[in-house]
Amino acid sequence: MIARVHPSSVRGSIQANASKSCMQRACAAALLHIGKTRIVNPGNSFDDQAAIDIIQKLGAKVSTLEDGSMLVVSDGVAPLSNAIHCGESGLSIRMFTPIAALSKEALTINGSGSLLKRPMHFFDEVMPKLSVDTKSNKGYLPLQIKGPLQAANITIDGSLSSQFLTGLLMAFAATNAKDVSITVVDLKSKPYIDLTLEVLEAFGVTIINHNYQRFEFSEKGFTKQEKEIQYTVEGDWSGATFLLVAGAIAGGIAVKGLNVFSTQADKKILQALSDAGAGLSIQEHQIEIRPLPLKAFHFDATDCPDLFPPLVALAAYCEGTTVIEGVSRLQHKESNRAMSLQSEFAKLGVSVQLQDDLMIVKGMREGNSLRPLTAVTVHSHHDHRIAMATAVAALQAAGPVEIEAADAINKSYPDFFMHLQQLGVDLSITNN
Repeated sequence: MIARVHPSSVRGSIQANASKSCMQRACAAALLHIGKTRIVNPGNSFDDQAAIDIIQKLGAKVSTLEDGSMLVVSDGVAPLSNAIHCGESGLSIRMFTPIAALSKEALTINGSGSLLKRPMHFFDEVMPKLSVDTKSNKGYLPLQIKGPLQAANITIDGSLSSQFLTGLLMAFAATNAKDVSITVVDLKSKPYIDLTLEVLEAFGVTIINHNYQRFEFSEKGFTKQEKEIQYTVEGDWSGATFLLVAGAIAGGIAVKGLNVFSTQADKKILQALSDAGAGLSIQEHQIEIRPLPLKAFHFDATDCPDLFPPLVALAAYCEGTTVIEGVSRLQHKESNRAMSLQSEFAKLGVSVQLQDDLMIVKGMREGNSLRPLTAVTVHSHHDHRIAMATAVAALQAAGPVEIEAADAINKSYPDFFMHLQQLGVDLSITNN
């Protein structure tokens, strides 16, 4: 799919899409909960669909109710298939592998696209310590596992991704083990663990967090409950970051449906927008954003690496040189995201330099004048966030920008281009 985005102003208001980070965690918790779960405002991204398919293959019954909510009925992990497919979802593969290992059945876990290139040696190293026979393809997919997983005191490396820890927290809670703990060294993306613990708390599970260095299981885990649990999926801060940046560079908009008290990591976009000098009004039910002369900023994205693409689009319209920390977190995404941002924004005329763990972006603004970005053809690298970042950057370009492989947005935000159109953006879609 090719998206052709013309220079446009944005205006009006838009409802944020459902958070896939919340949705996928809710699916996992609903599988482990013995009873009924009603998920309100369920997501529809490809990653969400992968999570729904996984919990069904692991034994949950899923149906859609008249009001659009999703009903999950589960007796726990009881696989109906010996194979699980996670699509391209990094969270699904890392979260559901320990959960699937609660079963004594032999299972094969696989994925597609960029997921086949992401390292999975974590499971080879950790799962055998939990009584799970594990075999990967030389540290990559597919994984072959045979449980059942037995909770035990272990120490893990948290530097690659917090998603591995999320899966272990879920699985350990399902064993209802007492007086065991997971010790974590160098944990990254702590806000995502806050989100995991928050979802578990909604399902009645309590895990004691000792300053993100040790997680203790001495309280209650998943228990059978007669009363239906209702969980409402929050609006997605990750997708909304692109809308907010669009408002900061191309006109005033309001984004609704975001929880300003959310534990989602990408809520930190508000700090970056404030530091850049955007016109920002945070209200109870919506966030209003409008253009003002933007200035360069310094931002540490180590704990929120998904912010790099919208931050680069924002920095392109700032005066001066922006510095973003945390580049080491970008290698194992849908693409090598640092290199993808550098190459595609170079086509647009924006200098993006990589220096150790820093990304350095030279803005196109000089005083009150803005040198427009180049009207060219860019490529998403099949990375949803690269597609969205270049679309937002195109809003004040010298002419139309074509984005190849733009259907990558379906991974997290299928309605993205439609939402831009609702905000007044002139764009067209061609299916090639």
